[in-house]
Amino acid sequence: MELQYFGGDCLKIAAKKATLTIDDNLDTLGAKNITEDNDIALFTANAPEKFAARMMIDQPGEYEVSDVAIAGIAARSYGADKDDKSATIFKITSEDISLVVVGHIHPDLSDTQLEALGHVDVLFIPVGGNQVTLDSQEALKLIKEIEPKMVIPVYFDDKGLKYSAKVEDLQTAIKGLAMEAGDTTAKLKIKPGEIQEGTRLIVLERQRN
Repeated sequence: MELQYFGGDCLKIAAKKATLTIDDNLDTLGAKNITEDNDIALFTANAPEKFAARMMIDQPGEYEVSDVAIAGIAARSYGADKDDKSATIFKITSEDISLVVVGHIHPDLSDTQLEALGHVDVLFIPVGGNQVTLDSQEALKLIKEIEPKMVIPVYFDDKGLKYSAKVEDLQTAIKGLAMEAGDTTAKLKIKPGEIQEGTRLIVLERQRN
């Protein structure tokens, strides 16, 4: 499995039999969308009305496509009222590797939500803060509760993108996480059985498309 980061919340996950894109809203940030016609596109909030993809998922539920299991878990959007359930956390399992994308959610998860997440190898989590999304302290709270093997930060300041509001830069966020950054890489390749114990922070360099 190969993981890439394209800025904002946008990720690409290349499994053996399928390619998934996550929150490909790059066109709203001044960049070009990356999703191709045969990709599976996931959105942790409402998907765009017009979007070309093999399959598009933006709701809770259980899905399976080309040996990729996808579980969508309803969650409260960041800054929303306590009864809100408009966001979707995704757990993606393929090749005996489990990945979780939380999106812009409120930092308090219930025991039921945490139980649904279960074992997590890789956690993608926003860290930009500034009342827009999770800040580093809120992200750290979720990291401690979810206990992933790898943490990959997303949605932080990048001068090449046009965010609607200012967010923290990556180095500031990492200091707040109080985690020592491990590898920095353009593409992260993961194989079953090679994931180390403990929790590591991995930085994915933004790909320019």
